[in-house]
Amino acid sequence: MTPFFGEFVGTGLIIVLGQGVVSNVVLQRSKGYNSGWIVISFGWAMGVFVGVYCSAAASKAHLNPAVTLAFAVLGKIPWSLVPTYIAAQMLGAMAGSLVAWLCYRPHFDETPDANAKLAVFCTIPAIRSYGNNLITEAIATFVLILGVLFIAAPSSSLGALDALPVSLLVLGIGLGPGGPTGYAINPARDLGPRIMHAILPVPGKRNSDWGYAWIPVVGPLLGSLLAVLAYKLLQGV
Repeated sequence: MTPFFGEFVGTGLIIVLGQGVVSNVVLQRSKGYNSGWIVISFGWAMGVFVGVYCSAAASKAHLNPAVTLAFAVLGKIPWSLVPTYIAAQMLGAMAGSLVAWLCYRPHFDETPDANAKLAVFCTIPAIRSYGNNLITEAIATFVLILGVLFIAAPSSSLGALDALPVSLLVLGIGLGPGGPTGYAINPARDLGPRIMHAILPVPGKRNSDWGYAWIPVVGPLLGSLLAVLAYKLLQGV
């Protein structure tokens, strides 16, 4: 696979599994209906594991504009590749969202809650406070990026399980600082599916909450830059 296709496929797989698990939990008459936050957190973690595993050889498995930004700032990839990576991530997220929606399409008819339908696609804060929400997303992404930067250059290899540490990191974020906002920690993961919510024929849907949409984009990018600064300090760069 080319780096573009690797990022497209990897990000798409994350969304298929991640959006799929949210659908299973919040949409009525699904087998996992109302099974809770822990199930959602594990589902997203497994989505990251599969996405990273499948795309690592082709693109080093960024699958997240915040990761791509960090690697570019640190000189680990040329800036000329950044638009290609982010375009692939956005398109992959949108394609994955479409596939996940197709899997659960009949269940949207059975679910009257418009907020639940939106939550399938993108994040909604538990308590809407833009300043606090921005800080939460920045902190959660700071943890993710700092961990990824050290995981990307391990002292030893797990072989086929090299994708496991980052998925466990995402699981930990979901179970910890991810609660207040639903932990986008990835601009493409939130914005791509939010666009799909806006254009897909979801019955009884509400607006796509564009007033909040900047938080899961700006917050992760800020967190990424702060993680780069911390990484440089810790490495003595």
